[in-house]
Amino acid sequence: MSERFEADYILRTAAPDAAKAAAVIAGEQSSGTFLATPGLDRAAHAAARVEALEPLPDDGARPLPGGMAGPLSRWKLTLSWPLDTIGPSLPNLAATVAGNLYELKQVSGLKLIDLRLPHAFAETYPGPAFGVAGTRQIAGVAEGPLIGTIIKPSVGLSPEETAEMAADLCAGDIDFIKDDELQADGPACPFDDRLRAVSEVLNRHADRTGRKPLYAINLTGEIDEMRRRHDAVLAAGGNCVMVSLNSVGLAGLTALRRHSQLPIHAHRNGWGALGRSEDNGWSYPAWAKLWRIAGVDHMHVNGLANKFWESDDSVIASARSMATPLWDDAPMTVLPVFSSGQTIYQVHETLNRLGNTDLIHCAGGGIVAHPSGIAAGVAALRSAWTAAMAGISLEQAARNNHDLRVACETYA
Repeated sequence: MSERFEADYILRTAAPDAAKAAAVIAGEQSSGTFLATPGLDRAAHAAARVEALEPLPDDGARPLPGGMAGPLSRWKLTLSWPLDTIGPSLPNLAATVAGNLYELKQVSGLKLIDLRLPHAFAETYPGPAFGVAGTRQIAGVAEGPLIGTIIKPSVGLSPEETAEMAADLCAGDIDFIKDDELQADGPACPFDDRLRAVSEVLNRHADRTGRKPLYAINLTGEIDEMRRRHDAVLAAGGNCVMVSLNSVGLAGLTALRRHSQLPIHAHRNGWGALGRSEDNGWSYPAWAKLWRIAGVDHMHVNGLANKFWESDDSVIASARSMATPLWDDAPMTVLPVFSSGQTIYQVHETLNRLGNTDLIHCAGGGIVAHPSGIAAGVAALRSAWTAAMAGISLEQAARNNHDLRVACETYA
């Protein structure tokens, strides 16, 4: 029997018979026809199967537009497909498990919450080249979180001004610096000029101290552009690259991973369009599996008490999923990146909820807006983490730490 892959969903439907609705979904995502067509019987082996359909309490949310009329019911639905129909192909996997099924009239809401994939995907795709251990080694951070920041303002700085900020961050002994997703290769701050200016700063800092912070420069673009930019980063002594996942897609990310000799920092901008709805789209852990298999090394998971819509429970579940092995011999674990409105005030709860320090904690304004300067902002965030790991409260730690005390007053 052919190996099969499975997907779990939360289905809401107004169809009077949920089992028939599930069968329609399975048919749409395999035979693709609502009529008996010639040869359909010969293709029965390729059909999707309804493996499970379990009732759940309905949450009362407004249904998607255009669905069937009638009372709504809510179900956990599991579908499976034979691997022979698509092979171990991530783009075609996405088309299968998250294709036209969202558009069916029988669907008043559909959330893809988990995927179980055959080992053939691990044999086909490279997975992360660096992950947690490799990133720590390059950054020179053996334990504790990597303290990071985002170049702020996101856009508007010249290459030289970006380099000046990088110098201030180096003075504060930052571990990780990243471009924001809006800064790639515009005429106002060209990629090559920014790379040259920032690399000079980082290389001088490494010559003085023996340690270079990771700089995830944004090389998002066409595939050939990303390869060229990666090679330029490597030649300049760079140690990390960043890409916007939803912009380059699975094929673009995979092409970059097969070419890359550097850690790939994955930005999830645009994720809200896929995951914000409680009743439609993807769960983050399921969506992230595709990118982990393709080969990213770090993935953004939002942050606690963030400036966006996501709950703390959802953020922690996403972060924990990064450390959940996909296969015993190919775990494909990656480093979660906490960001979005982060300051010293989220540190203790992040450690308490996550239970470990295998993470990058990125604070933009939470570092660069420190009244005593950028270096003091870095020091304050690091001090908050030192206190949390020692079991010392933020208030107690701030009493004898000027930079931390000012941060507490500023971000309260």
